[in-house]
Amino acid sequence: MYQVYPRSFADGNGDGDGDLPGLRAHLPYLADLGVDGLWISPWFPSPLADGGYDVSDFCDIHPMFGTLADADAVLSEAHALGLRVIIDLVPNHTSDQHPWFLAALAAGPGSPERQRYFFRDGRGRDGAEPPNNWISAFGGSAWSRVTEPDGRPGQWYLHLFAPEQPDLDWSHPPVLDAFDDVLRFWFDRGVDGLRIDAAPAMAKKLGLPDADYGGVPEFRTVDWDDNPHWDVEEVHDIFRRWRAIADTYDGDRAFVAEAVVSTPERLAKYLRPDEMHTAFNFPYLKSPWDARALREVIDATLASFEPIGVPSTWVLTSHDEIRPVTRYGRATTSSFFITDGEGEESDLALGTRRARAAALLMLALPGGAYIYQGEELGLPNVDDLPDDVLQDPMFHRSGGALRGRDGCRVPIPWSGTSPPFGFSPPGVHPWLPQPESWAPLTVEAESSDPESTLSLYRAALRLRRSVDGLAGAPLGWRESPEGVLDFERANALRCVVNLGAPPVDLGGSDVLLSSLPLVDGRLPVDGAAWIRPTGPDPATAG
Repeated sequence: MYQVYPRSFADGNGDGDGDLPGLRAHLPYLADLGVDGLWISPWFPSPLADGGYDVSDFCDIHPMFGTLADADAVLSEAHALGLRVIIDLVPNHTSDQHPWFLAALAAGPGSPERQRYFFRDGRGRDGAEPPNNWISAFGGSAWSRVTEPDGRPGQWYLHLFAPEQPDLDWSHPPVLDAFDDVLRFWFDRGVDGLRIDAAPAMAKKLGLPDADYGGVPEFRTVDWDDNPHWDVEEVHDIFRRWRAIADTYDGDRAFVAEAVVSTPERLAKYLRPDEMHTAFNFPYLKSPWDARALREVIDATLASFEPIGVPSTWVLTSHDEIRPVTRYGRATTSSFFITDGEGEESDLALGTRRARAAALLMLALPGGAYIYQGEELGLPNVDDLPDDVLQDPMFHRSGGALRGRDGCRVPIPWSGTSPPFGFSPPGVHPWLPQPESWAPLTVEAESSDPESTLSLYRAALRLRRSVDGLAGAPLGWRESPEGVLDFERANALRCVVNLGAPPVDLGGSDVLLSSLPLVDGRLPVDGAAWIRPTGPDPATAG
């Protein structure tokens, strides 16, 4: 699957913002790349306080992107090319400009309108303190106080993300009923699935008790256990209800959960037969460039998913994360919501070598894989954007201490030798500026270079589809030196990744694809190779 962040994919009407006509024009590129489908980040009407993840209408298209007719055309043309389409649903919260929230503000305390959200009286003298100690993913308290219709300081409302994103109360039946209609609206239009944003956030513990953050008041959900506003058991009731709706449709209607939770076992709960179909594998995404750490998370993932009969997904990055080329060129190669390694110098040549190897590793693992737009071009993060163009609420909420995610959302380059690189017409400035250094990284430039990262992705995706016996083949580890991952998928494909050892002798193997040129039959450090296996299946080692 290929993630499209529509504002940064392609500008079809020449205004500097990506849109659905631009996406339509480039659907053949995605089919030629070799992906099976695309996941489109939110395309709904939104004030864009958080890049579209603050939705003001769940059943329409943002005018920046086009119209419902444009969306229908994208769906129709994608299907004609054999591509499935999953769209982003953001159900934990709405925009503060959503009619529901505006009605709640106007109606006042105790009203039915406020029951759709978490409005609570404050603590302390005159209710001047937040109702509890919950924190926002973007820094600071998860509560904001409103001014009541009569002008007095009033109740507080909950927002686990930006203040412009008030959380919905999913224990309130009218909220459930309304979203049943949202699901049917998009399924009826032909959408093949829904990616559920911030899925573990949707249920809260009764009474909204204080959270124990272990002395670390940061939104590190991978470290949380028994948190009152994340991964609460009642969230699964919502997904069972949704799965029942999807199962009434002919053909496949898939749910993908964005569920950043503490363990693979916790993640597996979202994938029970009557809940989500698949989920993003964040422990894998966040792992450092280290053979032991990667093997541990691969083994843990496969062990937790196999008993429930669900294939895992593998992902290196997204619109929320540092691009791999920059990340793997830093001293800190783990990734957590763009904050790990921030401010470190990146060796982009080193990062490119490692990102190419990481791509072959990901695409050799059993299950599904997600590619974020521009990843196939080897784009680095843009870490030197001027402060005055940054739009991520993380930057503003942190007082500039965190740069935020705009650096991974810079519009991708299509052609030419200078900005806007075919993203927009010549002379039009994209909504985020592109660096001049991207000239060798355009689709046009890389398409004519057999050694480019784009050529590597195309070759890997072609082999992934065509190698006999690969689909569904289990993984078996081979004996390997320290710092090397070496596994076979039954007798269909062998993958060797050298994450730090001396050059690995591949012993005259039949190499199908490699991320770096071999030297005298040896795989250099930070290289990966796909090999045609010979002989019997390997036994799992160690």
